[in-house]
Amino acid sequence: MQRRAFLKGGAIAAGATALAMPTVARAQQTFSWKMTNAYGPGSPFYVEGPGSPTDFCKKVEAMSGGRLKIQHFAAGELIPALEGFDAVQNGVVEMNAANAYFWAGKLPAAQYFTTVPFGMDVKGTNAWLYSGGGIELWHELYAPLGMLAFPMGNTGVQMTGWFRKEIKTVDDFNGLKMRIPGLAGKVYAKLGVDVKLLPGGEIFPALERGVIDAAEFVGPFQDRRLGLQKAAKYYYTTGWHEPNNVTELLINKAAWDSLPEDLQEVVKTAAMACNVESNAWCDATNTEALADLVTNFGVITSPLPDEVVAKLREVTVATLEEGAKADPSVRKVHDAYFAFKDQYGAWAKVSNEPLLPVLYGK
Repeated sequence: MQRRAFLKGGAIAAGATALAMPTVARAQQTFSWKMTNAYGPGSPFYVEGPGSPTDFCKKVEAMSGGRLKIQHFAAGELIPALEGFDAVQNGVVEMNAANAYFWAGKLPAAQYFTTVPFGMDVKGTNAWLYSGGGIELWHELYAPLGMLAFPMGNTGVQMTGWFRKEIKTVDDFNGLKMRIPGLAGKVYAKLGVDVKLLPGGEIFPALERGVIDAAEFVGPFQDRRLGLQKAAKYYYTTGWHEPNNVTELLINKAAWDSLPEDLQEVVKTAAMACNVESNAWCDATNTEALADLVTNFGVITSPLPDEVVAKLREVTVATLEEGAKADPSVRKVHDAYFAFKDQYGAWAKVSNEPLLPVLYGK
């Protein structure tokens, strides 16, 4: 009896060992991946620096003990700037860094995972993504295309932009030629703006020569780097169009499924770390840059007039509703986003709003 019990126990142990072996072997595997990027070589935040995609690659390699190495390619180094979506979907590369609103032509609902005009700030967006079902919706949207995504960075609120002439009323938008991407471009177009889509490197010469009358890019640090302060003086601060801006880490689903669970956790944790770190970097550098722009370049900063903001909000609500009516996937994401915003907004009004003047002055 004891012998049979021993043999039975040995058989169970042997079976358990046999079942465990694939897991052990999987844990010893190494992976070499490629990541493309929508932004050019050397771009701060978007390519280089704390919390950037190249920093993410370094973090993953260090955290995985070298088991997952990701080679990063800036725009044009492997594929053109905005072909990362197709490259990941087709398995040409495993990852791409960009902004989801670049894929609006393929998936209009993707725009909600970058930013929403009059939407949520960084805190609200992170609350929605990490704890309010946002990432799950993102995955659901991309699943039919064999991809998934995670947030990997955030610029925080972006400035309304640079204007060669002062904006006093809504009528001042009529006939204005402006570089502006995303959903905000649709809103401006309804107010008579001639919307232009220009890459970052073309904004300054176009603004300087008067080819465009206004331009939005990112914020003080990035805008100063382009030299926009030399082409326009009115710098509006409202940031209604992009109250935050999420960097998307796009991943091929088959490649993702090939990773053992611990490496999946490494990727998710590194992306989350970069999301926090990149936003901290933006806030720190924008602080210095804005002071420099005002003090040393004579830039005039101010919020848009209240009546202008009110009209922009009205047109935004109508524009977003049109998009939701036209596409069931947009409707699903739109309703989930704004339902969460309503909940978060109630808390923010009680917590954040009264605190800001107390901490930083009126």
